[in-house]
Amino acid sequence: MKRIFLLKGLDCPNCSAKIEKEVGELDGVQSSVVNLMKQTLTINVAQTAADTIASQIETIVHSHEPDVEVQEETIIPVTKSYLLKGLDCPNCSAKIEKEVGELDGVQSSVVNLMKQTLTINVAPVAANTIASQIETIVHSHEPDVEVSEIAQEYYIPAKKQDTNTSYNNEDKKLTIRLAIGAAIYGIGMALTVFAKVPLPVELVFLIVSYIILGGDVVWQAVRNISKGRVFDEHFLMSVSTIGAFVIGEYPEAVAVMLFYQVGEFFQSLAVERSRKSISDLMDIRPDCATVRRNGELITISPESVAIGEIIIVKPGEKIPLDGVVLDGDSMLDTRALTGESVPRSVHKGDEALSGCMNQTGVLTIKTTKAFGESTASKIIDLVENASSRKAPTENFITTFARYYTPVVVILAAILAILPPILLGGGWTEWIRRGFVFLVVSCPCALVISIPLTFFGGIGAASKRGVLVKGSNYLEALNNVSIIVFDKTGTLTKGVFNVTDILPANGFSKEQVLEYAVQAESFSNHPIAKSILSAYGKEIDQSVISDYKEISGYGISAMAGKKKVYAGNTKLMDSEHVEYTACEKVGTKVYVAVDGQYAGCILITDEVKPDSKKAISDLKHIGVEKTVMLTGDDEKIGKAVAEELQLDEYYAQLFPDQKVEKVELLDSKKRQGSKLAFVGDGINDAPVLARADVGIAMGGLGSDAAIEAADVVLMTDEPSKLVDAIDVAKATKQIVMQNIVIALGIKSVILILGALGIAGMWEAVFGDVGVTIIAVLNAMRILKK
Repeated sequence: MKRIFLLKGLDCPNCSAKIEKEVGELDGVQSSVVNLMKQTLTINVAQTAADTIASQIETIVHSHEPDVEVQEETIIPVTKSYLLKGLDCPNCSAKIEKEVGELDGVQSSVVNLMKQTLTINVAPVAANTIASQIETIVHSHEPDVEVSEIAQEYYIPAKKQDTNTSYNNEDKKLTIRLAIGAAIYGIGMALTVFAKVPLPVELVFLIVSYIILGGDVVWQAVRNISKGRVFDEHFLMSVSTIGAFVIGEYPEAVAVMLFYQVGEFFQSLAVERSRKSISDLMDIRPDCATVRRNGELITISPESVAIGEIIIVKPGEKIPLDGVVLDGDSMLDTRALTGESVPRSVHKGDEALSGCMNQTGVLTIKTTKAFGESTASKIIDLVENASSRKAPTENFITTFARYYTPVVVILAAILAILPPILLGGGWTEWIRRGFVFLVVSCPCALVISIPLTFFGGIGAASKRGVLVKGSNYLEALNNVSIIVFDKTGTLTKGVFNVTDILPANGFSKEQVLEYAVQAESFSNHPIAKSILSAYGKEIDQSVISDYKEISGYGISAMAGKKKVYAGNTKLMDSEHVEYTACEKVGTKVYVAVDGQYAGCILITDEVKPDSKKAISDLKHIGVEKTVMLTGDDEKIGKAVAEELQLDEYYAQLFPDQKVEKVELLDSKKRQGSKLAFVGDGINDAPVLARADVGIAMGGLGSDAAIEAADVVLMTDEPSKLVDAIDVAKATKQIVMQNIVIALGIKSVILILGALGIAGMWEAVFGDVGVTIIAVLNAMRILKK
C-alpha cells in the first residue's frame, strides 16, 4: 500500500533525511521518501505492517522533531499494473480503459497501447478482487489477449528475444491462415474464369475462403453486439461483406475481407516496428550486474543488488546502478542519457550513473541507489509512462472517434435506404454504396497514429538528452511564447571565483577573507564554497558558534569573541552597519566585524559558452520574449542580459518574488500561448510548478530536478531547450499531417462512394491503407 503522512512544521533537511532513513528501515516498509518542500512522507508498506505503521512513524518523527504534527492524508489507493499481451487494437483499448475505470473502487484507469499495459489506482478494499473483473472486461473485447499482473512496482519491458519469439509465432499462424484462405479464393476464381464452373461450385470455394479469412471477424462482431457494443471495425466489416454476398457481389465480398485482413496484418507489423524502434531508443537497461559478495564475483539481476554493495563493470558493459567509483579510470559513453557524443572520463571518487556504457577501463563501483531509483530506471519509466499524460490533440481525437463512427453508420443507412425510396428502385446499387460508407468509417488511422507520434516524439527527445514527462507538455512546447530563465547555473556556469577583495577601515585583504571564511564555513552555497576555495587553508570550526543563515541576506556567526556578518547590502542595512557600496560588476559579499565594516569580496560567475547562441536560436524558432530572473544585484543582471541580448531581466529577487514576476509575465502573454521557466529544479521548484511548462536544467542524476519539472534537460546546456522545442514542433507537424491525410482521403472516398464511383477496394484502402500510411508517417519522428 502507498500511504502519505503530512509532517506539519518540518523544516530541517537533516532531520528529514534521518526520518526518511529510519522509516525506510521499519519492517514491511519497501520505500520511504520525505518531501521537505511539501512536508510529506510517502511510504510503500506491506499489508501486514499497515496497521501499526502510523504509530511507529509518529515515534520516529517526534524523536527528531517533537513539535512536528504527524497526520495521515486520505488513504491512498493501491497502484496495480497488468500486462495485456497481444493488445493492438486502439478502439478496444479505449473501451477497456473506460469500462475498467467505471468499476467500483477504481479511481483511475490508463491503458498504454505502446507498452500493452493497464495501470489502475484502486481502493485497498477492492484490490484483491479487481483482477478477475479486469480479465472479464478485456476478454469481452479481445478474447485472445493474455492478462497478467505485473508484480514489481517498476515495469520492465520483456527482453527483445522473448518479444520477437512470441511475435513470430503469432505472425506465422496468421500468415498460414491468410495464405490458405487466399489460395482457396484464388482456386475458386480461376475455376470460375477458366473452367466456367457453375455458381454453386464457385460459392463453395468463396464461402470456405470467407470463413477462413473472416470467421474470427464475424464471430467477434456477434460477441460485441450481444454485449451492446455495435460500432466497431468488426461490425462494419462483417455487415459490409455479408451484405455484398446478399446483393450478389460474391468475389468482391471475399476480396474485401482478404484485403482487410492483410491490411490489418501490415498495420500490426507497423505498430510493432514503431514500438520496437522506441524501445531501442531507450535501450539503456542493463540485463545483469556483477557483484562482489564474500570475496567472490557473481552475476545477478540489477534488481537484486542492494545499496552499498560493490559492483564490477568491465569495458563494453552498461553500468547497472548509480554509484561512486571506488577504483579504476575509464571513459563513459553517456549518449543514451544526455545525447552527447563525446565520452566523459570518470576516476576514483566520481559519480557513475546507470545506463552509461563503460568503454575503456574496469570500474569498481559502490552502489548508492537501488535499481528502481537509479537514473536508467527513472528515465525509462518517465519516457514509457509519459503517454499516460495525453495531449489535447489526443483527447480531441479520442472524443472525435467516439462520435464519428456512429454518425457515418447512420449516414450509410440513409444512403442505402432513402434514395431508392425517393427515386424508385436501384436498391442493390444504393446498398452497395452504403456498404462502402461503412468500411471507410473506421477511424483507426487517427486513433493509432496520433498517440504513436507523440510517443515517438518523446522517445526522440529523450535520445537527445531531453526528458518530457507527457505528450501534453510536448504539445505545450509548440506554443511557448515567453521563456523565463533563472541566471545562476542556467545561463551562467554557476562556478564562482573570488576576483577581488576590497578592504576598509584598516582591515587587510587577508583579514577580510579570513573573517568571511569563518562565517561561511558551515554553508554549502556556491558563493560560500568559492570563498573557502580562495582561502585554501584549514579552518578551525571549534572557534565558531551561534551560526545563523539568514535567507536572502547572508550569515551571522561568532568567531571567537567577535560577531561577524557576511552577506549582501540588505544584511548590512538590517544590522545598521555603515559601508561603502562596491560599484564593480559581480556578486558582492560585504563583511562586518563587531558592527564595523571590514570590506567587500567580489565574486564573478561566467556565462555558459552556448547561452548566447541558445537565446538567438530560440528567437529564430519563434519565441517572442526571453526574460532572466536573478537574486544578484542590478549591475550583474544588466551585464548578463546585455551580453546575451535578453529582452528583459529582473534582479535582486527573493524566491517568492520570482514567482510573482512569473505570474506578472504570465498575465501579459499572448492568448493561447504558454510560458516556460528554466531553472535548476532544486531552488526554483516553486517557479517551475507555477509556469505552464517547468524545465529543469542539468538534471542528470538529480532527483529533485526530475521530480519538480515537466521537462528535464539532462545536461547543463541551454541549447538543449532549442532541441526540445524543435522535436515538439516536428511532432506536431506530423500529427497535423496525419489528421489531414486520414480525414482528407476518407472524405474523398466517402464522397466518391456516395456517387457510386468508389467501390469496396477503395473503401478498404480508405480504412486500412490510410492507417498504414499514417503509422509509417508517425514513425518518421524517430529519425528526428
